[in-house]
Amino acid sequence: MDYAKIKEAAKSYEADMTKFLRDIVKFPGESCDEKAHIDRIAQEMKKLEFDKVEIDPMGNVLGFMGTGETLIGFDAHIDTVGIGNKSNWKFDPYEGYETDTEIGGRGVSDQCGGLVSAVYGARIMKDLGLLNDKYTVLVTGTVQEEDCDGLCWQYIINEDKIRPEFVVSTEPTDGGIYRGQRGRMEIRVDVKGVSCHGSAPERGDNAIYKMADILQDVRSLNENDAADDKEIKGLVKMLDESHNPQWKEANFLGKGTITVSEIFFTSPSRCAVADSCSVSLDRRMTAGETWESCLDEIRNLPNVKKYGDDVIVSMYEYSRPSYKGLTYPIECYFPTWVIPEDHKVTRSLEEAYKSLYGDTRIGAEETVSMRLARPLTDKWTFSTNGVSIMGRNQIPCIGFGPGAEAQAHAPNEKTWKQDLVTCAAVYAALPTVYCKE
Repeated sequence: MDYAKIKEAAKSYEADMTKFLRDIVKFPGESCDEKAHIDRIAQEMKKLEFDKVEIDPMGNVLGFMGTGETLIGFDAHIDTVGIGNKSNWKFDPYEGYETDTEIGGRGVSDQCGGLVSAVYGARIMKDLGLLNDKYTVLVTGTVQEEDCDGLCWQYIINEDKIRPEFVVSTEPTDGGIYRGQRGRMEIRVDVKGVSCHGSAPERGDNAIYKMADILQDVRSLNENDAADDKEIKGLVKMLDESHNPQWKEANFLGKGTITVSEIFFTSPSRCAVADSCSVSLDRRMTAGETWESCLDEIRNLPNVKKYGDDVIVSMYEYSRPSYKGLTYPIECYFPTWVIPEDHKVTRSLEEAYKSLYGDTRIGAEETVSMRLARPLTDKWTFSTNGVSIMGRNQIPCIGFGPGAEAQAHAPNEKTWKQDLVTCAAVYAALPTVYCKE
């Protein structure tokens, strides 16, 4: 394989990739409203002569290049979050901007830039004759990830009946190769009370006070250490082999966390004792933690047990329709996943990258010092569609994508043209590297 030709081909498509990315993000594309993004992506895939382009009943766009037996996936979610307070933006988030090195706009880093590089990486495979009877490439533009990460891939695997041998997530990786992420889940705690007139609170049973006790226990979970004298041992315990058989991967991913994200209550009036209180908990999970263990952890907190049947601990469910009107309910559980450092997929991506660009991360001038300070192979802080691909379905998944994690969900979001080119080249080389073993 001629790596110099791959780099040259990727660089030759820089202007095309830039135009394509700017075309996608000039329209709003929030979760459940991605149609304009999907239509523009399908148009580009057809223009670049993908062998098959489909939009499935959920609204995901699926582009196939090649006809070989091994299916290799490249995933990019193409929905975005909203723009938030527009006054925080220095430019129109949908009009965006372009310089010699940068592209600005909502979604350029998170995460349409990865889709652009994957589409053109597949085209480079065709241009250079890298496609063969060993593999077919699937590039997916997936929907509703920002609302419910992984839901799109549950549909692709279970309903479209598509199961790649492995998938590259093209989420932004700051020039690195990412082999995992912490999981997350959305927990709800409901507490019952009894209302009465506020002038005589002793006649009632204030649900807010009961919840306040429980939340102190939740806080202890997040902040305590794991010493023997702690009634509530902190989540840091999962980094210790005496508590967690998967402690090595837990140390790689980082400890789990928990925080209160929402609070609700009911009361007959502002002059009455509250008769219910509920909270949402954002729970980030490291290796070795499951949805069952996390729910049991809350149920076993001292004050949850103290209030007995007045407390219900449960997991949220997501059931919002896609832009095509399809509803595909799922629990709000997004499992931890990590691919071993010696896995064939990990080795193949590292070989493809190093053969093209060397042993360290590269990037635009403003990014390179931060990138060089980090190992080439690392992990994400946030969550991705890998929670379904590998977390739920055990399909090997690894990450490499243009842009920066810090740009995700932030005002004045931008990405770098060099990253688009770098990723397109690595994507083009990867299948051949993988299939040669």
